[in-house]
Amino acid sequence: MSRDEYGVSTAAVRRGRSKPYGTDGSTSVSTPTRPAGQQRLGDLLADRGLISHEQLREALLSQGAKGQRLGTTLVALGLLTENELAEALAEQSGLLLVDLSTEVVDREVAAMLPEGEAKRLVAVPFRREGERVDVAVADPYADGLLENLIELLSAPVRLRVAAGIDILEAISDAHVRVGDMDDVVRVFEERAQERKRLGDAANVVATVDENAPVVRVLHLILEQAVRERASDVHIEPVDGSVRIRVRTDGALHEAMTLPEAMASPVLSRIKVMANLNIVERRRPQDGNFTTEILGRNLDVRVATSPTVFGEMAVLRLLDKSRSMYELSRLGMPADTEAAYRELIRKPYGMVICAGPTGSGKTTTLYATLEAVRNDAIKVATIEDPVEYVIPRISQIQIHEAAGLTFASGLRALLRQDPDTILVGEIRDVETARIAVQAALTGHFVMSSLHATDASAALHRFLDMGIEPFLLASSLTGVVGQRLVRRNCPRCTEPYRPPVEETMFVEKVLGEVPAAAKFMRGKGCSFCRDTGFFERVGVYEVLTVTDAIRRLMVEHAGQSEVRSMAVAEGMRPLSWQAVELAMAGTTTVSEIFRTVAVV
Repeated sequence: MSRDEYGVSTAAVRRGRSKPYGTDGSTSVSTPTRPAGQQRLGDLLADRGLISHEQLREALLSQGAKGQRLGTTLVALGLLTENELAEALAEQSGLLLVDLSTEVVDREVAAMLPEGEAKRLVAVPFRREGERVDVAVADPYADGLLENLIELLSAPVRLRVAAGIDILEAISDAHVRVGDMDDVVRVFEERAQERKRLGDAANVVATVDENAPVVRVLHLILEQAVRERASDVHIEPVDGSVRIRVRTDGALHEAMTLPEAMASPVLSRIKVMANLNIVERRRPQDGNFTTEILGRNLDVRVATSPTVFGEMAVLRLLDKSRSMYELSRLGMPADTEAAYRELIRKPYGMVICAGPTGSGKTTTLYATLEAVRNDAIKVATIEDPVEYVIPRISQIQIHEAAGLTFASGLRALLRQDPDTILVGEIRDVETARIAVQAALTGHFVMSSLHATDASAALHRFLDMGIEPFLLASSLTGVVGQRLVRRNCPRCTEPYRPPVEETMFVEKVLGEVPAAAKFMRGKGCSFCRDTGFFERVGVYEVLTVTDAIRRLMVEHAGQSEVRSMAVAEGMRPLSWQAVELAMAGTTTVSEIFRTVAVV
Protein backbone atom coordinates (compact mmCIF):
# COMPACT_ATOMS: atom_id res chain seq x y z
CA MET A 1 0.00 0.00 0.00
CA SER A 2 1.54 3.36 -0.98
CA ARG A 3 1.25 6.42 1.25
CA ASP A 4 1.83 10.13 0.94
CA GLU A 5 4.44 12.11 2.88
CA TYR A 6 2.14 12.40 5.86
CA GLY A 7 1.60 8.65 6.16
CA VAL A 8 -1.82 8.69 4.42
CA SER A 9 -2.68 5.71 2.27
CA THR A 10 -3.71 6.19 -1.38
CA ALA A 11 -6.39 3.59 -0.70
CA ALA A 12 -8.02 6.12 1.61
CA VAL A 13 -8.05 8.62 -1.25
CA ARG A 14 -9.66 6.07 -3.55
CA ARG A 15 -12.37 5.39 -0.95
CA GLY A 16 -14.04 8.62 -1.93
CA ARG A 17 -11.75 11.50 -0.95
CA SER A 18 -11.94 14.41 -3.32
CA LYS A 19 -8.15 14.80 -3.47
CA PRO A 20 -4.97 13.25 -2.08
CA TYR A 21 -4.19 14.26 1.50
CA GLY A 22 -0.58 15.30 0.83
CA THR A 23 -0.21 19.04 0.34
CA ASP A 24 1.88 18.43 -2.73
CA GLY A 25 -0.32 15.61 -4.00
CA SER A 26 2.41 12.97 -3.63
CA THR A 27 1.44 9.47 -2.56
CA SER A 28 4.73 7.61 -2.51
CA VAL A 29 6.30 7.80 0.94
CA SER A 30 6.49 4.60 2.99
CA THR A 31 4.40 3.65 6.01
CA PRO A 32 5.92 3.39 9.48
CA THR A 33 5.61 -0.40 9.47
CA ARG A 34 8.95 -2.01 10.25
CA PRO A 35 10.59 -3.00 6.95
CA ALA A 36 12.65 -6.16 6.64
CA GLY A 37 16.17 -5.65 7.93
CA GLN A 38 15.27 -2.79 10.26
CA GLN A 39 16.68 -3.18 13.77
CA ARG A 40 14.23 -4.78 16.18
CA LEU A 41 13.09 -2.78 19.19
CA GLY A 42 14.67 -5.11 21.75
CA ASP A 43 18.04 -5.00 20.01
CA LEU A 44 17.83 -1.21 19.67
CA LEU A 45 17.16 -0.80 23.39
CA ALA A 46 19.98 -3.19 24.31
CA ASP A 47 22.42 -1.37 22.00
CA ARG A 48 21.51 1.93 23.66
CA GLY A 49 22.23 0.40 27.08
CA LEU A 50 18.68 0.89 28.33
CA ILE A 51 18.20 -2.82 29.06
CA SER A 52 20.49 -5.83 29.31
CA HIS A 53 20.20 -8.91 27.10
CA GLU A 54 19.14 -10.89 30.17
CA GLN A 55 16.34 -8.39 30.84
CA LEU A 56 15.34 -8.60 27.18
CA ARG A 57 15.01 -12.38 27.41
CA GLU A 58 12.91 -12.03 30.58
CA ALA A 59 10.63 -9.50 28.84
CA LEU A 60 10.25 -11.69 25.76
CA LEU A 61 9.13 -14.61 27.92
CA SER A 62 6.64 -12.40 29.76
CA GLN A 63 5.46 -10.90 26.47
CA GLY A 64 4.70 -14.31 25.06
CA ALA A 65 2.70 -15.27 28.15
CA LYS A 66 0.62 -12.07 28.21
CA GLY A 67 0.35 -11.36 24.49
CA GLN A 68 1.54 -7.76 24.89
CA ARG A 69 3.91 -5.75 22.75
CA LEU A 70 7.53 -5.83 23.89
CA GLY A 71 7.65 -2.13 24.78
CA THR A 72 4.51 -2.38 26.92
CA THR A 73 5.95 -5.41 28.69
CA LEU A 74 9.25 -3.65 29.45
CA VAL A 75 7.41 -0.67 30.93
CA ALA A 76 5.15 -2.93 33.01
CA LEU A 77 8.21 -4.76 34.39
CA GLY A 78 9.78 -1.44 35.39
CA LEU A 79 12.77 -2.01 33.08
CA LEU A 80 11.99 0.98 30.87
CA THR A 81 10.24 4.33 31.26
CA GLU A 82 7.52 5.47 28.88
CA ASN A 83 9.74 8.32 27.72
CA GLU A 84 12.62 5.96 26.92
CA LEU A 85 10.21 3.73 25.00
CA ALA A 86 8.91 6.72 23.01
CA GLU A 87 12.45 7.81 22.10
CA ALA A 88 13.30 4.30 20.90
CA LEU A 89 10.10 3.97 18.84
CA ALA A 90 10.72 7.36 17.25
CA GLU A 91 14.24 6.29 16.27
CA GLN A 92 13.03 2.93 14.98
CA SER A 93 10.12 4.32 12.94
CA GLY A 94 11.87 7.44 11.66
CA LEU A 95 9.09 9.66 13.01
CA LEU A 96 9.75 12.80 15.02
CA LEU A 97 9.42 12.72 18.81
CA VAL A 98 7.14 15.31 20.44
CA ASP A 99 7.16 16.26 24.14
CA LEU A 100 3.53 16.89 25.06
CA SER A 101 4.49 18.24 28.48
CA THR A 102 5.97 21.32 26.78
CA GLU A 103 4.06 21.28 23.48
CA VAL A 104 0.94 23.47 23.47
CA VAL A 105 -1.94 21.11 22.66
CA ASP A 106 -4.81 22.76 20.81
CA ARG A 107 -7.82 21.54 22.79
CA GLU A 108 -10.20 22.10 19.88
CA VAL A 109 -8.02 19.97 17.64
CA ALA A 110 -7.62 17.29 20.34
CA ALA A 111 -11.39 17.19 20.78
CA MET A 112 -11.78 16.21 17.10
CA LEU A 113 -10.97 12.63 18.12
CA PRO A 114 -13.64 11.16 20.44
CA GLU A 115 -12.29 10.45 23.91
CA GLY A 116 -13.04 6.73 23.79
CA GLU A 117 -11.30 6.29 20.43
CA ALA A 118 -8.36 8.44 21.54
CA LYS A 119 -7.79 6.20 24.57
CA ARG A 120 -8.25 3.02 22.53
CA LEU A 121 -5.65 4.15 19.98
CA VAL A 122 -3.52 6.01 22.58
CA ALA A 123 -3.40 8.93 20.17
CA VAL A 124 -4.12 12.65 20.49
CA PRO A 125 -4.35 15.27 17.72
CA PHE A 126 -2.40 18.27 19.00
CA ARG A 127 -1.96 20.70 16.09
CA ARG A 128 -3.56 21.60 12.78
CA GLU A 129 -1.83 23.25 9.83
CA GLY A 130 -4.25 23.92 7.01
CA GLU A 131 -6.04 20.66 6.35
CA ARG A 132 -3.38 18.49 7.94
CA VAL A 133 -3.66 17.27 11.55
CA ASP A 134 -0.56 16.30 13.55
CA VAL A 135 -1.32 13.31 15.80
CA ALA A 136 0.89 12.08 18.65
CA VAL A 137 0.77 8.29 19.05
CA ALA A 138 2.34 5.90 21.55
CA ASP A 139 2.67 2.97 19.14
CA PRO A 140 3.18 3.91 15.48
CA TYR A 141 3.05 0.21 14.51
CA ALA A 142 -0.44 -0.47 15.89
CA ASP A 143 -2.61 -2.35 13.41
CA GLY A 144 -4.85 -0.08 11.33
CA LEU A 145 -3.72 3.03 13.22
CA LEU A 146 -3.49 5.40 10.25
CA GLU A 147 -6.66 4.16 8.60
CA ASN A 148 -8.57 4.60 11.85
CA LEU A 149 -7.24 8.11 12.41
CA ILE A 150 -7.99 9.20 8.84
CA GLU A 151 -11.51 7.85 9.05
CA LEU A 152 -12.21 9.43 12.44
CA LEU A 153 -10.66 12.83 11.71
CA SER A 154 -11.64 13.09 8.02
CA ALA A 155 -8.40 14.96 7.46
CA PRO A 156 -4.82 14.36 6.33
CA VAL A 157 -2.73 12.96 9.18
CA ARG A 158 0.93 13.27 10.10
CA LEU A 159 2.15 10.97 12.85
CA ARG A 160 4.43 11.93 15.68
CA VAL A 161 5.60 9.74 18.60
CA ALA A 162 5.06 10.67 22.25
CA ALA A 163 5.12 8.91 25.63
CA GLY A 164 1.89 7.07 26.34
CA ILE A 165 1.46 8.67 29.77
CA ASP A 166 1.75 12.14 28.21
CA ILE A 167 -0.83 11.25 25.56
CA LEU A 168 -3.35 10.02 28.13
CA GLU A 169 -2.79 13.16 30.19
CA ALA A 170 -3.38 15.34 27.12
CA ILE A 171 -6.56 13.39 26.30
CA SER A 172 -7.88 13.98 29.81
CA ASP A 173 -7.08 17.69 29.66
CA ALA A 174 -8.72 18.05 26.26
CA HIS A 175 -11.95 16.37 27.30
CA VAL A 176 -12.49 17.98 30.72
CA ARG A 177 -16.10 19.00 30.51
CA VAL A 178 -16.23 22.20 32.54
CA GLY A 179 -18.98 23.49 30.29
CA ASP A 180 -21.07 20.43 31.09
CA MET A 181 -20.97 21.31 34.80
CA ASP A 182 -22.12 24.86 34.05
CA ASP A 183 -25.01 23.49 31.98
CA VAL A 184 -26.05 21.06 34.71
CA VAL A 185 -25.90 23.74 37.41
CA ARG A 186 -28.05 26.01 35.26
CA VAL A 187 -30.66 23.25 34.78
CA PHE A 188 -30.57 22.53 38.52
CA GLU A 189 -31.25 26.18 39.38
CA GLU A 190 -34.13 26.31 36.91
CA ARG A 191 -35.64 23.18 38.45
CA ALA A 192 -35.06 24.56 41.95
CA GLN A 193 -37.20 27.56 41.07
CA GLU A 194 -39.85 25.20 39.76
CA ARG A 195 -39.72 23.10 42.95
CA LYS A 196 -40.29 26.22 45.06
CA ARG A 197 -43.50 26.77 43.20
CA LEU A 198 -44.55 23.11 43.54
CA GLY A 199 -43.69 22.74 47.22
CA ASP A 200 -41.26 20.75 49.38
CA ALA A 201 -42.50 17.31 48.25
CA ALA A 202 -41.03 17.78 44.79
CA ASN A 203 -37.68 18.61 46.32
CA VAL A 204 -37.43 15.24 48.06
CA VAL A 205 -38.20 13.38 44.84
CA ALA A 206 -35.63 15.38 42.88
CA THR A 207 -32.77 14.27 45.13
CA VAL A 208 -33.27 10.60 44.29
CA ASP A 209 -34.41 10.91 40.67
CA GLU A 210 -31.87 9.13 38.44
CA ASN A 211 -32.38 11.75 35.72
CA ALA A 212 -31.96 14.73 38.04
CA PRO A 213 -29.15 17.23 37.40
CA VAL A 214 -27.64 16.36 40.78
CA VAL A 215 -26.93 12.84 39.48
CA ARG A 216 -24.93 14.30 36.60
CA VAL A 217 -23.18 16.73 38.96
CA LEU A 218 -21.86 13.91 41.15
CA HIS A 219 -20.79 11.94 38.07
CA LEU A 220 -18.87 14.96 36.73
CA ILE A 221 -17.20 15.50 40.13
CA LEU A 222 -16.00 11.89 40.19
CA GLU A 223 -14.95 12.08 36.55
CA GLN A 224 -12.84 15.17 37.22
CA ALA A 225 -11.26 13.44 40.24
CA VAL A 226 -10.31 10.39 38.16
CA ARG A 227 -8.79 12.59 35.46
CA GLU A 228 -6.63 14.29 38.07
CA ARG A 229 -5.49 10.97 39.63
CA ALA A 230 -7.15 11.97 42.91
CA SER A 231 -7.31 9.65 45.91
CA ASP A 232 -10.00 11.63 47.76
CA VAL A 233 -12.81 14.09 47.02
CA HIS A 234 -13.80 16.63 49.69
CA ILE A 235 -17.29 18.14 49.37
CA GLU A 236 -17.40 21.03 51.83
CA PRO A 237 -20.26 23.51 52.32
CA VAL A 238 -18.95 26.96 53.20
CA ASP A 239 -20.63 30.32 53.60
CA GLY A 240 -22.51 30.90 50.33
CA SER A 241 -21.19 27.98 48.23
CA VAL A 242 -20.02 24.37 48.13
CA ARG A 243 -16.28 23.87 47.72
CA ILE A 244 -15.12 20.74 45.88
CA ARG A 245 -11.49 19.82 46.52
CA VAL A 246 -9.52 16.77 45.37
CA ARG A 247 -6.37 15.27 46.84
CA THR A 248 -3.76 14.44 44.23
CA ASP A 249 -0.34 13.12 45.24
CA GLY A 250 -1.20 13.84 48.87
CA ALA A 251 -2.03 17.54 48.44
CA LEU A 252 -5.49 19.13 48.26
CA HIS A 253 -6.48 21.66 45.61
CA GLU A 254 -9.79 23.18 44.63
CA ALA A 255 -11.43 21.58 41.59
CA MET A 256 -14.69 23.52 41.35
CA THR A 257 -17.32 25.49 43.26
CA LEU A 258 -21.06 24.77 43.32
CA PRO A 259 -24.00 26.96 44.38
CA GLU A 260 -24.99 26.75 48.05
CA ALA A 261 -28.39 25.29 47.10
CA MET A 262 -26.69 22.17 45.69
CA ALA A 263 -25.17 21.10 49.04
CA SER A 264 -28.15 19.17 50.37
CA PRO A 265 -29.13 17.45 47.07
CA VAL A 266 -25.53 16.35 46.37
CA LEU A 267 -25.16 14.91 49.89
CA SER A 268 -28.53 13.18 49.57
CA ARG A 269 -27.46 11.63 46.27
CA ILE A 270 -24.23 10.36 47.84
CA LYS A 271 -26.18 8.89 50.77
CA VAL A 272 -28.59 7.11 48.45
CA MET A 273 -25.70 5.52 46.55
CA ALA A 274 -23.91 4.54 49.79
CA ASN A 275 -27.12 3.19 51.35
CA LEU A 276 -27.05 5.73 54.20
CA ASN A 277 -29.92 7.44 56.00
CA ILE A 278 -30.72 10.57 53.96
CA VAL A 279 -32.89 11.99 56.75
CA GLU A 280 -30.21 11.82 59.46
CA ARG A 281 -28.07 14.96 59.19
CA ARG A 282 -26.94 15.46 62.77
CA ARG A 283 -24.59 12.47 63.13
CA PRO A 284 -21.60 11.20 61.11
CA GLN A 285 -22.25 8.25 58.82
CA ASP A 286 -19.99 5.85 56.90
CA GLY A 287 -20.73 3.77 53.82
CA ASN A 288 -19.52 2.82 50.37
CA PHE A 289 -20.68 2.26 46.82
CA THR A 290 -19.30 1.00 43.52
CA THR A 291 -19.46 2.91 40.24
CA GLU A 292 -17.80 3.06 36.82
CA ILE A 293 -16.07 6.29 35.79
CA LEU A 294 -14.23 6.69 32.48
CA GLY A 295 -14.15 2.92 32.04
CA ARG A 296 -12.66 2.30 35.50
CA ASN A 297 -14.41 0.37 38.26
CA LEU A 298 -14.20 2.44 41.44
CA ASP A 299 -14.99 1.52 45.02
CA VAL A 300 -15.94 4.73 46.81
CA ARG A 301 -15.77 4.92 50.61
CA VAL A 302 -18.03 7.63 52.01
CA ALA A 303 -17.74 9.50 55.32
CA THR A 304 -20.21 12.29 56.13
CA SER A 305 -20.19 14.70 59.05
CA PRO A 306 -22.25 17.75 60.09
CA THR A 307 -20.71 21.25 60.04
CA VAL A 308 -22.07 24.70 60.88
CA PHE A 309 -22.85 25.25 57.16
CA GLY A 310 -24.36 21.81 56.54
CA GLU A 311 -23.10 18.29 55.97
CA MET A 312 -19.73 17.65 54.42
CA ALA A 313 -18.54 14.43 52.80
CA VAL A 314 -15.19 12.87 51.97
CA LEU A 315 -15.07 10.24 49.24
CA ARG A 316 -12.07 7.88 49.14
CA LEU A 317 -11.57 6.54 45.61
CA LEU A 318 -10.17 3.02 45.24
CA ASP A 319 -9.32 2.13 41.64
CA LYS A 320 -9.83 -1.61 41.15
CA SER A 321 -7.97 -1.54 37.83
CA ARG A 322 -4.73 -0.31 39.40
CA SER A 323 -2.08 -3.00 39.60
CA MET A 324 -0.39 -3.83 42.89
CA TYR A 325 3.23 -2.95 43.53
CA GLU A 326 5.98 -5.46 44.04
CA LEU A 327 8.07 -5.03 47.17
CA SER A 328 11.13 -4.15 45.10
CA ARG A 329 9.24 -1.26 43.47
CA LEU A 330 8.08 0.52 46.62
CA GLY A 331 11.15 2.73 46.65
CA MET A 332 12.93 1.36 49.72
CA PRO A 333 16.72 1.85 49.73
CA ALA A 334 18.59 -1.41 49.35
CA ASP A 335 19.62 -1.71 53.03
CA THR A 336 16.13 -0.83 54.29
CA GLU A 337 14.52 -3.35 51.92
CA ALA A 338 16.99 -6.02 53.02
CA ALA A 339 16.12 -5.38 56.68
CA TYR A 340 12.40 -5.56 55.92
CA ARG A 341 12.72 -8.78 53.90
CA GLU A 342 14.59 -10.29 56.84
CA LEU A 343 11.58 -9.53 59.05
CA ILE A 344 8.99 -11.06 56.74
CA ARG A 345 11.01 -14.26 56.22
CA LYS A 346 10.25 -15.33 59.80
CA PRO A 347 7.52 -17.98 60.10
CA TYR A 348 5.86 -16.35 63.11
CA GLY A 349 5.69 -13.03 64.92
CA MET A 350 4.03 -9.69 64.16
CA VAL A 351 5.13 -6.99 61.68
CA ILE A 352 3.43 -3.60 61.78
CA CYS A 353 3.23 -0.85 59.13
CA ALA A 354 2.95 2.48 60.94
CA GLY A 355 2.11 5.92 59.63
CA PRO A 356 -0.68 8.50 59.35
CA THR A 357 -3.67 8.23 57.02
CA GLY A 358 -2.65 8.21 53.36
CA SER A 359 0.97 7.19 53.96
CA GLY A 360 0.80 4.02 51.83
CA LYS A 361 0.52 1.43 54.61
CA THR A 362 -2.00 -0.74 52.74
CA THR A 363 0.15 -0.67 49.59
CA THR A 364 3.13 -1.92 51.60
CA LEU A 365 1.03 -4.69 53.18
CA TYR A 366 -0.25 -5.88 49.80
CA ALA A 367 3.27 -5.86 48.36
CA THR A 368 4.37 -7.90 51.39
CA LEU A 369 1.59 -10.42 50.77
CA GLU A 370 2.82 -10.82 47.20
CA ALA A 371 6.33 -11.46 48.53
CA VAL A 372 5.41 -14.09 51.15
CA ARG A 373 2.55 -16.03 49.58
CA ASN A 374 3.09 -19.49 48.09
CA ASP A 375 1.05 -22.66 47.68
CA ALA A 376 2.71 -24.36 50.65
CA ILE A 377 1.11 -22.01 53.21
CA LYS A 378 -2.40 -20.70 53.86
CA VAL A 379 -2.58 -16.91 53.62
CA ALA A 380 -5.74 -15.11 54.75
CA THR A 381 -6.72 -11.47 55.24
CA ILE A 382 -9.40 -9.56 57.09
CA GLU A 383 -9.93 -6.07 55.69
CA ASP A 384 -12.26 -3.07 55.62
CA PRO A 385 -12.65 -2.79 52.71
CA VAL A 386 -10.98 -5.45 50.53
CA GLU A 387 -9.22 -2.99 48.24
CA TYR A 388 -7.71 -5.47 45.76
CA VAL A 389 -8.60 -9.09 45.18
CA ILE A 390 -5.49 -11.28 45.22
CA PRO A 391 -5.62 -14.68 43.50
CA ARG A 392 -5.23 -17.78 45.71
CA ILE A 393 -5.63 -15.82 48.95
CA SER A 394 -8.66 -16.00 51.29
CA GLN A 395 -9.88 -12.44 51.92
CA ILE A 396 -12.59 -11.52 54.44
CA GLN A 397 -14.59 -8.28 54.22
CA ILE A 398 -15.58 -6.60 57.51
CA HIS A 399 -19.35 -6.23 57.96
CA GLU A 400 -20.02 -4.53 61.29
CA ALA A 401 -23.82 -4.46 60.80
CA ALA A 402 -23.75 -8.26 60.69
CA GLY A 403 -21.39 -8.49 63.68
CA LEU A 404 -18.25 -9.20 61.65
CA THR A 405 -15.58 -6.91 63.11
CA PHE A 406 -11.79 -7.11 62.99
CA ALA A 407 -11.78 -8.79 66.39
CA SER A 408 -14.52 -11.37 65.69
CA GLY A 409 -13.22 -12.02 62.18
CA LEU A 410 -9.66 -12.52 63.41
CA ARG A 411 -10.88 -14.84 66.15
CA ALA A 412 -12.78 -16.92 63.58
CA LEU A 413 -9.85 -16.86 61.17
CA LEU A 414 -7.56 -18.46 63.74
CA ARG A 415 -9.78 -21.55 63.61
CA GLN A 416 -9.14 -21.89 59.86
CA ASP A 417 -5.54 -23.16 60.25
CA PRO A 418 -3.81 -20.10 58.70
CA ASP A 419 -0.05 -19.64 58.44
CA THR A 420 0.04 -15.95 57.50
CA ILE A 421 -2.64 -13.41 58.46
CA LEU A 422 -3.09 -9.84 57.30
CA VAL A 423 -5.25 -7.66 59.55
CA GLY A 424 -6.16 -4.49 57.64
CA GLU A 425 -5.87 -2.23 60.68
CA ILE A 426 -5.54 -2.54 64.45
CA ARG A 427 -8.16 -0.09 65.74
CA ASP A 428 -8.94 -1.28 69.27
CA VAL A 429 -7.49 -3.17 72.19
CA GLU A 430 -9.49 -6.35 71.48
CA THR A 431 -8.07 -6.67 67.97
CA ALA A 432 -4.59 -5.87 69.28
CA ARG A 433 -4.81 -8.60 71.94
CA ILE A 434 -5.96 -11.26 69.47
CA ALA A 435 -3.21 -10.27 66.99
CA VAL A 436 -0.59 -10.54 69.73
CA GLN A 437 -1.91 -13.95 70.80
CA ALA A 438 -1.88 -15.14 67.17
CA ALA A 439 1.76 -14.10 66.80
CA LEU A 440 2.66 -15.82 70.09
CA THR A 441 1.03 -19.09 69.00
CA GLY A 442 3.06 -19.54 65.83
CA HIS A 443 1.32 -17.40 63.19
CA PHE A 444 2.87 -14.67 61.07
CA VAL A 445 0.69 -11.56 61.47
CA MET A 446 0.86 -8.33 59.45
CA SER A 447 -1.17 -5.23 60.16
CA SER A 448 -1.23 -1.44 60.01
CA LEU A 449 -1.41 1.07 62.84
CA HIS A 450 -1.82 4.84 62.91
CA ALA A 451 1.35 6.27 64.47
CA THR A 452 3.84 9.01 63.70
CA ASP A 453 6.82 6.68 63.22
CA ALA A 454 8.13 3.20 64.02
CA SER A 455 9.09 3.86 67.65
CA ALA A 456 5.75 5.59 68.34
CA ALA A 457 3.93 2.44 67.17
CA LEU A 458 5.35 0.51 70.14
CA HIS A 459 3.85 2.99 72.57
CA ARG A 460 0.50 2.94 70.77
CA PHE A 461 0.22 -0.73 71.74
CA LEU A 462 1.20 0.07 75.33
CA ASP A 463 -1.38 2.87 75.42
CA MET A 464 -4.01 0.37 74.33
CA GLY A 465 -3.22 -1.69 77.41
CA ILE A 466 -1.11 -4.48 75.89
CA GLU A 467 1.32 -5.78 78.50
CA PRO A 468 4.92 -4.88 77.63
CA PHE A 469 6.24 -8.45 78.05
CA LEU A 470 3.59 -9.81 75.64
CA LEU A 471 4.34 -7.13 73.05
CA ALA A 472 8.09 -7.70 73.41
CA SER A 473 7.61 -11.43 72.81
CA SER A 474 5.29 -11.13 69.79
CA LEU A 475 6.46 -8.05 67.84
CA THR A 476 9.35 -8.69 65.45
CA GLY A 477 9.51 -5.36 63.66
CA VAL A 478 7.85 -2.12 62.60
CA VAL A 479 8.14 -0.24 59.32
CA GLY A 480 7.36 3.47 59.59
CA GLN A 481 6.55 5.26 56.37
CA ARG A 482 5.46 8.41 54.57
CA LEU A 483 4.76 9.38 50.97
CA VAL A 484 6.42 12.50 49.56
CA ARG A 485 5.75 14.08 46.20
CA ARG A 486 8.33 13.60 43.47
CA ASN A 487 9.67 16.54 41.53
CA CYS A 488 8.07 16.74 38.09
CA PRO A 489 10.42 14.98 35.62
CA ARG A 490 9.64 17.56 32.92
CA CYS A 491 10.22 20.92 34.62
CA THR A 492 12.77 20.16 37.36
CA GLU A 493 15.52 22.75 37.76
CA PRO A 494 18.32 23.37 40.30
CA TYR A 495 17.66 25.80 43.14
CA ARG A 496 19.40 27.17 46.20
CA PRO A 497 17.44 26.19 49.33
CA PRO A 498 16.67 29.01 51.78
CA VAL A 499 18.38 29.23 55.17
CA GLU A 500 15.67 27.38 57.12
CA GLU A 501 15.87 24.41 54.73
CA THR A 502 19.66 24.32 54.94
CA MET A 503 19.46 24.41 58.74
CA PHE A 504 17.04 21.46 58.68
CA VAL A 505 19.46 19.40 56.57
CA GLU A 506 22.30 20.27 58.95
CA LYS A 507 20.15 19.28 61.93
CA VAL A 508 19.43 15.88 60.40
CA LEU A 509 22.83 15.03 58.90
CA GLY A 510 25.18 17.31 60.84
CA GLU A 511 26.24 19.12 57.66
CA VAL A 512 25.18 19.81 54.10
CA PRO A 513 27.29 17.53 51.84
CA ALA A 514 29.14 19.27 49.02
CA ALA A 515 27.67 16.78 46.53
CA ALA A 516 24.08 17.72 47.46
CA LYS A 517 22.00 18.51 44.38
CA PHE A 518 18.83 20.37 45.33
CA MET A 519 16.14 20.43 42.64
CA ARG A 520 12.53 21.59 42.37
CA GLY A 521 9.85 21.67 39.69
CA LYS A 522 8.99 25.11 38.35
CA GLY A 523 5.56 23.97 37.10
CA CYS A 524 4.37 22.91 33.63
CA SER A 525 1.32 21.49 31.89
CA PHE A 526 2.44 17.94 32.68
CA CYS A 527 2.26 18.50 36.46
CA ARG A 528 -0.57 21.07 36.30
CA ASP A 529 1.84 23.77 37.46
CA THR A 530 2.42 22.10 40.84
CA GLY A 531 6.06 21.17 40.25
CA PHE A 532 5.32 17.61 41.44
CA PHE A 533 4.15 14.41 39.77
CA GLU A 534 3.35 11.20 41.67
CA ARG A 535 4.91 10.18 44.98
CA VAL A 536 7.72 8.10 46.40
CA GLY A 537 7.85 6.26 49.72
CA VAL A 538 10.13 7.10 52.65
CA TYR A 539 10.68 4.22 55.07
CA GLU A 540 12.36 3.29 58.34
CA VAL A 541 12.56 -0.29 59.61
CA LEU A 542 12.81 -0.90 63.35
CA THR A 543 13.86 -4.46 64.11
CA VAL A 544 12.84 -5.54 67.61
CA THR A 545 16.13 -6.81 69.06
CA ASP A 546 16.88 -8.03 72.59
CA ALA A 547 17.97 -4.51 73.54
CA ILE A 548 14.70 -3.01 72.27
CA ARG A 549 12.74 -5.71 74.13
CA ARG A 550 14.49 -4.81 77.39
CA LEU A 551 13.56 -1.17 76.93
CA MET A 552 9.94 -2.10 76.23
CA VAL A 553 9.69 -4.25 79.36
CA GLU A 554 11.29 -1.45 81.39
CA HIS A 555 8.69 1.06 80.10
CA ALA A 556 11.38 3.19 78.45
CA GLY A 557 10.35 6.40 76.71
CA GLN A 558 9.87 6.74 72.96
CA SER A 559 13.09 8.75 72.52
CA GLU A 560 15.13 6.03 74.28
CA VAL A 561 13.70 3.33 72.02
CA ARG A 562 14.38 5.46 68.97
CA SER A 563 17.96 6.21 70.01
CA MET A 564 18.63 2.53 70.60
CA ALA A 565 17.18 1.60 67.20
CA VAL A 566 19.37 4.20 65.46
CA ALA A 567 22.42 2.96 67.36
CA GLU A 568 21.64 -0.55 66.09
CA GLY A 569 21.49 0.56 62.46
CA MET A 570 18.00 1.95 61.79
CA ARG A 571 18.00 4.81 59.28
CA PRO A 572 15.24 7.20 60.42
CA LEU A 573 12.57 8.67 58.15
CA SER A 574 14.14 12.13 58.25
CA TRP A 575 17.52 10.79 57.11
CA GLN A 576 16.10 8.99 54.11
CA ALA A 577 13.84 11.92 53.23
CA VAL A 578 16.76 14.36 53.27
CA GLU A 579 18.78 11.98 51.10
CA LEU A 580 15.94 12.04 48.55
CA ALA A 581 16.02 15.84 48.59
CA MET A 582 19.79 15.94 48.10
CA ALA A 583 19.43 13.53 45.17
CA GLY A 584 16.95 15.89 43.49
CA THR A 585 13.96 13.52 43.87
CA THR A 586 11.93 15.91 46.05
CA THR A 587 12.34 19.21 47.88
CA VAL A 588 13.18 20.05 51.48
CA SER A 589 9.93 22.01 51.78
CA GLU A 590 8.02 18.86 50.80
CA ILE A 591 9.85 16.99 53.58
CA PHE A 592 8.78 19.73 56.01
CA ARG A 593 5.18 19.24 54.88
CA THR A 594 5.12 15.45 55.00
CA VAL A 595 7.88 13.99 57.21
CA ALA A 596 9.62 16.50 59.52
CA VAL A 597 10.64 13.83 62.04
CA VAL A 598 14.12 14.37 63.50
